[in-house]
Amino acid sequence: MDKDRFNAFCKRLPASTHVVQWGDHDVWKVGGKVYVIAGSQEDGHFAASFKVSEMGWEVLRDHPDCRPAPYLASRGLKWIQYYRGDTLGDDELLDFVRDAHGIVASGLSKKKQRELGLLP
Repeated sequence: MDKDRFNAFCKRLPASTHVVQWGDHDVWKVGGKVYVIAGSQEDGHFAASFKVSEMGWEVLRDHPDCRPAPYLASRGLKWIQYYRGDTLGDDELLDFVRDAHGIVASGLSKKKQRELGLLP
């Protein structure tokens, strides 16, 4: 995955906002709530941690390109870190990021969702 392509994708998701936090990590939020954190690992490989559903957790926690997200998953949160890219394709990764956005957005109040244009 390419950082520029990844950020361009996140930018196109509805009501998505971007900040750089925690060093040089790209942090994407919807309604002020984080749905994905991306950056480069020490070895230079692209990595992204994102929120997942219960099913996503079951599918990805043992995937060869993914692992429970350090720090977040150890606190009982359903977050996965994509860190390799040998078998999980870019489009599959972006589908999971789109799902993460939807999970976080659906957890916002209906009022907030309306304010952000996520509901009619």
